[in-house]
Amino acid sequence: MRDVLKAGSSYVEFGMRVLDLSALVLAGQLAALLRFDAAVSDIAPIHSVMLYFCAALAFLLFPQFDLYVSWRGRSLRVLGLRLAMSWSLVLLMGLVFSFLIHHVGELSRLWMLYWYLLGLALLAACRSCVYMLLRRLRTQGLNNRRVLIIGYNPIGREMHRRAMEQTWYGYDVVGVYLNGGEEELPVTDKGVAIIAALDQITDYVTVNEIDELWITLPMTAAADLRALHHLLRNVLADVRWIPNTLSMQVLSLQMVDFLGFPALDLNAPVARGGQGILKTLFDKLFAATVLITMWPLFLLIAAGIKFSSPGPVLFKQSRLGLNGRKFDVYKFRTMAVHREQGGVTQARQGDSRVTRFGAFLRHRSLDELPQFLNVLMGDMSVVGPRPHALAHNEIYKKLLEHYMLRHRVKPGITGWAQIHGYRGETDTVDKMEKRVQFDLYYIRNWSLWMDLRIVIRTAWRGWTGKNVY
Repeated sequence: MRDVLKAGSSYVEFGMRVLDLSALVLAGQLAALLRFDAAVSDIAPIHSVMLYFCAALAFLLFPQFDLYVSWRGRSLRVLGLRLAMSWSLVLLMGLVFSFLIHHVGELSRLWMLYWYLLGLALLAACRSCVYMLLRRLRTQGLNNRRVLIIGYNPIGREMHRRAMEQTWYGYDVVGVYLNGGEEELPVTDKGVAIIAALDQITDYVTVNEIDELWITLPMTAAADLRALHHLLRNVLADVRWIPNTLSMQVLSLQMVDFLGFPALDLNAPVARGGQGILKTLFDKLFAATVLITMWPLFLLIAAGIKFSSPGPVLFKQSRLGLNGRKFDVYKFRTMAVHREQGGVTQARQGDSRVTRFGAFLRHRSLDELPQFLNVLMGDMSVVGPRPHALAHNEIYKKLLEHYMLRHRVKPGITGWAQIHGYRGETDTVDKMEKRVQFDLYYIRNWSLWMDLRIVIRTAWRGWTGKNVY
């Protein structure tokens, strides 16, 4: 059965392509029923042309976006985003085609919207069904790939543990190579072959029909890595090298071409390039919308500040922004005018410096609203790590090893840490460490959907949250 499933992988890919094509045609027909209560063939001819042109285009282009590569071990979020981008591009190319043949004005915009949404839903549904089927097969031991782990160090053991626990990925670890001084296999791993010498690996891979080799040897084992490279020159199994990042705090491990050499980007945030443009567009549009629609609230708050205590309406302080560049962050003033003594003092519960009206603003996070000006000026994002006082940066970058990685992205008005309760005063190193962990998780896992979730939860917590004073 295993051999049948492996041999049929090309047929599965072709079947998925046909399934996607059928899903898009069906979505177009359903969209016509919703919009016109008629079949596509019974409405303006350009709709039929558009439907079959885009379906054929998807059949040809979807493979170029790696939509049919193996899903084993891959992030479903990334796969879903890739699917949405691919379908969006196909539809955009269809619109360009209809424009070039001078029929774009005959297209129903509502039909296009229905088709886009239904197409995306059906494409996702088809993949979900296939994914669940493969997951069931793999859980039962079918459609699995046989794996040899070379180097049973902490990362090798962790990879093995995940393969055993997450059986739906379909990986069977059948052997390991111990490169001297490594810990023995856990008792639960009986039946896993142990290879003691490098020169035994090639024969073992051939005899046992190994599908994948996971190399977890560290860079310090350079001699073994060179020997492996020579030994595996005739091996046709998939070979993966998994760098040991368990003891490292890196933002990414993206392979790039640099001056003609392959290089690993260790501290490049996810939101860059096309993703960075998308985030910037969201920031600008959202900030402009807030400033335009909420100006009456701004005036009311300004009046409240002026009536509650003497002094300016806005308050500004220097903060570190993207890549450590300084900028002035704006807030509504919530404290009585005073001069700091001996550095910056964080606001505490019952702080006498905070006015009564200022306490209301701080509790509802309304004092942060002027920072949408910072977003428009390009110093901040709507979502990102909160900027800290310069004095606090100097303290915590010495106490927390990876603290400054927060500044690899623009600071935000709200963030992943804040919606998980890490907002307000950070009176202990442990609190700051937790906040930094959440910030780094956000930077590594950013998506536009993640930003939207944070904004929605922030709007709710702004009225119900705690720890702000």
